[in-house]
Amino acid sequence: MYKKRIADILLERKLAGKGAVLIEGPKWCGKTTTASMQAKSILDLGDSEILKESKSMIEISPRKLLEGETPRLIDEWQTLPALWDSIRNLVDKRQEVSQFILTGSSVLPEAYETTHSGTGRIGRIRMRPMSLYESEESNGRVSLKNLFEGKDFEIQENSLTIDDIAFLVCRGGWPASISMRREIALDQALDYIDSVANYDIQRVDGTKRDPQRVYRLLRSYARNIAGQISYSTFKTDMMSNDTDTLSEDTVADYIKALKRLFVIEDLEAWNPNLRSKAAIRTSDTRYFVDPSIATASLGIGPDDLINDLESFGLIFETMAVRDLRVYAEALDGKLYHYRDSTGLECDTVLYRRNGTYGLIEIKLGGETRIEEGATNLKNLANKIDTTRMPNPSFMMVLIGIGKYAYRRQDGVYVVPIGCLKP
Repeated sequence: MYKKRIADILLERKLAGKGAVLIEGPKWCGKTTTASMQAKSILDLGDSEILKESKSMIEISPRKLLEGETPRLIDEWQTLPALWDSIRNLVDKRQEVSQFILTGSSVLPEAYETTHSGTGRIGRIRMRPMSLYESEESNGRVSLKNLFEGKDFEIQENSLTIDDIAFLVCRGGWPASISMRREIALDQALDYIDSVANYDIQRVDGTKRDPQRVYRLLRSYARNIAGQISYSTFKTDMMSNDTDTLSEDTVADYIKALKRLFVIEDLEAWNPNLRSKAAIRTSDTRYFVDPSIATASLGIGPDDLINDLESFGLIFETMAVRDLRVYAEALDGKLYHYRDSTGLECDTVLYRRNGTYGLIEIKLGGETRIEEGATNLKNLANKIDTTRMPNPSFMMVLIGIGKYAYRRQDGVYVVPIGCLKP
C-alpha cells in the first residue's frame, strides 16, 4: 500500500505552475512510485528493452516518445539526455502546465549534453528516503509549522525506545524496506551500497572507477560523519588500505560522483548577521542522504550502535538531518549548519524563504547532552544581530531517546524525533 509522501503535495503544486517537473534523488527513494501517483502515462527508461527501443526511436522521431496522456512520466530520463531539449521545446510549443514528470537518480548531464537548462519551464523537486513521519514511525504530535507560527504545544509522549531508534537508523528510510521483516529490512542498505560501488558509480558519467576504492571512501565518510572533514583527511584514511597511489583529486572525483548519485549530501554553512566579529566557518558538514548508508558501509547493526553511543549519536544525527531536510522542503525552507571561530556550533538551522528560521541542536539523548545543546542554542541566539535580522522563531534540541516532548523554562523545546512532523 502506498504511503503518502511530503513530495506528493510539492509535486502537485509544481505541476500546477510548470510545464514539466523533474524529481531528483537517490535510487530506491520512491521517485517513480510517487510520480506515478499523478502521471497519466509512462515511458520507463529504467527498463533495458524500452531504453534500447527508445534510443533507436530518438534518432528518427523524439517527439513520438513523448506522446501520451499528460502528465506523462519519463522515468530515469537521464539515460536518454537528448530528450531534455525535446521536452523543453514541446512545453514551449504547447504552452500548458502539467505536461511531463521526469525522474532521475543522478544529476543533470553536463551542460554540453543539453542546449537549454529548462529554467522557467521545468520545475525541480528533491526527494530523499522516507522521514519517520512519512513511514508512520513518528506520531507527528509536534509540528515545525506550528512552531514557526508561534503556536506552543502541550507535553507530548514519545513511544520510540533506544532499540527502535537503533533499528531505524540501520534500516533507513528506503520505502521497500518499511514493510519488510526486521532482519530482511536491514539487508537493503547493504544491497544499496553494493549497487553503488559496483554499478552506479561506473555509469553516472562513463568513468571507470575502482569498486574497492568506493567501499573505502564510503567507510571513511561513515567514520567521519557529521564532521567538517577535508579531502586530505579522506585521502590519508583511505591510503591505509590502498596500495596504489591516491591523490586528493581522485578523492574529489569519487566524492563528486557520489554526490551526483545523491548518495552523499553535505550540509552547507549558514551565514547570519552577527553582533560579534567571530569568523564564520564555511566548510560543509559531511553526511549521507540516509543513515543506513553509514551503518552498512561500516558493517554494523543496531546492537553495535547501542554498544558505542558516541558513534550512535553521530549516525543518529544523520537520520535527524535527513528528516529535517524533508520537512524543510514542505516548509519552503532549506537546512544549514553553523560554526564559528570561537568553536560555537549549531547542528542545523532551518531557514525559510520568508526570512524566518529555527535553531536546532541534535542529541541522541540524556540530560547532560540536552543541557549542552540548549546552551549552544542560547549562545548563538545571543550573537545574532536582531537589528538586521529577526530573532529565531524557536530553538529546539531534537533528541532520539526521551519519553516526552516539552518546552523548558528557558524557552528551548526538547523534542524526540518520534514526535516531529513538518
